[in-house]
Amino acid sequence: MNVQEWPGGIVQVKVPLPFSLKWVNSYLIADADGYTLIDPGLHTAEAVHVWEEVLERRQIAFSQIRTILLTHQHPDHYGLAGWFQQRCGAPVHISADSYAYAVRLWGEGRTFAGELTALYEQHGMPRQLLAQIAPHLESFVERVSPQPEVTLLEAGTTIRFGGLTWSLLDAPGHAKGQLCLYTPEKQWMFCGDQVLPEITPNISVVPGEDEDPLQSFLDSLQMLREIEVRLAFPGHREPFADFGGRIDRILAHHVRRLTAIVEMLKERPLTGFEVCQHMFGERIAGNIHNLRFAMSEALAHLYHLQRKGRIGHQCRTGLVSYFSEN
Repeated sequence: MNVQEWPGGIVQVKVPLPFSLKWVNSYLIADADGYTLIDPGLHTAEAVHVWEEVLERRQIAFSQIRTILLTHQHPDHYGLAGWFQQRCGAPVHISADSYAYAVRLWGEGRTFAGELTALYEQHGMPRQLLAQIAPHLESFVERVSPQPEVTLLEAGTTIRFGGLTWSLLDAPGHAKGQLCLYTPEKQWMFCGDQVLPEITPNISVVPGEDEDPLQSFLDSLQMLREIEVRLAFPGHREPFADFGGRIDRILAHHVRRLTAIVEMLKERPLTGFEVCQHMFGERIAGNIHNLRFAMSEALAHLYHLQRKGRIGHQCRTGLVSYFSEN
């Protein structure tokens, strides 16, 4: 079933994805004069079909969608924003950092694919896999087109929809510029991909951005842990109640993973790609999409450990490897 109703006139729409995640959660929230749409999904024919069916069954006209909100810029959340905007004329709201990333990846004169390929080469990815990175990233351009005209949001401010006032919370680590939306009146949170049930959010090194995205993520989780949340609406999987408990489990997961990497590097120096293979194994075999996420996550953990002084690195003939002497 693609649709589920929640308290407060919140409608969860499971928009299909051609990836292992299977779907992304979009949310329609009823207002007095229409609807607010959060994270409409990736632009594919299947996603468009689902949306047309959902809107027809619920007798919602495109003109009734008055606001489009994006928690962050990743294509599975951002991709249909422009498509919806063309049909309903609604403003598309996104943070400045998120939008800058979208322009960098999918705007004219984009250079990100070359930068990411160079980073992976430096950390040991084989040439036959490196050759797949640029075409893979380029394949997303049609899945985020047409590009929306945006209105910029700023963390620390508020926005009103669904008859409630929502605070915009900076939530970096998974995506620079990601925003969580929290209403203290109901203690509800739209948490994007920052806190997910059952799976852990991907934390990736992005060339030219945060040098320790994992630390930014962990700091963000500690901040979010202090907020009373009765019901969380995530970007993937189902809405859930145990927000604080889930944060605790994600934090513990990263402690275990960091310890495992240090122990791994005591045996012999490894490149980032070799660490990636040890961490994710068969889950990334033959799938360049999953490999990209895994490689960037392995590097995020290695960068964090190095900045904490728990491991060292060496660079020979342009190839970086990591080691632990403790």
